[in-house]
Amino acid sequence: MEALLTLSFDNLSSRDTSRIRKGLRQIEGLLAQIALSSARLSPHKRRKSSAINDNNNNNHNVKQAECKKLGELRRDAAFREFFRLQEGFRWNVASRLIATLERLMGLHSASTTDLVILSTLDLLQGVLLLHPPSRTLFNREDYMNLLLDLLDASNPPKIQSQALLVLVTALLANPKNTRTFETIDGLLTVTSLFKSRSTAKEVKMRTLEFLYFYLMPEAPPTTSASAPNTVAALGLQRSPSKLQQSKQQALAGHARTHSGDSDRMDIDEDGPKATKTTDDKQRLLGRHLNNVAELVQDLQENAVFGGAAAA
Repeated sequence: MEALLTLSFDNLSSRDTSRIRKGLRQIEGLLAQIALSSARLSPHKRRKSSAINDNNNNNHNVKQAECKKLGELRRDAAFREFFRLQEGFRWNVASRLIATLERLMGLHSASTTDLVILSTLDLLQGVLLLHPPSRTLFNREDYMNLLLDLLDASNPPKIQSQALLVLVTALLANPKNTRTFETIDGLLTVTSLFKSRSTAKEVKMRTLEFLYFYLMPEAPPTTSASAPNTVAALGLQRSPSKLQQSKQQALAGHARTHSGDSDRMDIDEDGPKATKTTDDKQRLLGRHLNNVAELVQDLQENAVFGGAAAA
């Protein structure tokens, strides 16, 4: 697995979009082998869905497989090995994808570049779901700003929509990330996008979904915030020694920043973190939007996201 990650990271570090696409397909193939069941695939199709296969039919074959359940992932040796590798900076896929996004956004805008950005965002969302501790990368303001930059009106609607999905995933079960989002005027960015007449209808719908999600009350993590409840259910919580090792690797390997912050990948969220209720968030959001009370009422009465919001 390390050899494949090394190969894909080499491709992702290129400024050639064709090589970046190749690196993305390699990682996508690896994750497909881990997260999808190949029981219904013939040996020929399983070979086609190999992580190092660049065939365009790869996505079609992968979609025919069934997603593994959490219980299956818990017993899957490949998933446990992938999860273990993600704990350190060297093999962390999310950090490489974020760096790839930064590089792509610095290239001249073109339809091919936009497609690669879209693929990178899609893959980043999947990685953040498979390895929740990687979400803590977005404690950093420069990384959170990267997602907000993708909501700019100059970007295509599909990129804006996918950036909103990644933003939701980055904030999921992570109050500290939400505080970072609020600190850098994320609410102003999202509400401005929602209110703009030039915003596409599909993006407005994604923005509305995000606002409902944001208004949900937060609960302090019952486990280490670097290992959310999903991770605990899998029996893959990080031990203190592993956490310390990850810190040391991050300090040694993450020297470049954009905001002048310390040169580390902050993956430690131990200790009390401020959480907010729906009422708290309603007051904040009300500074930028007029009909927040109606959103809250709808959230509470219709049990959006499968559960009623408690103030």
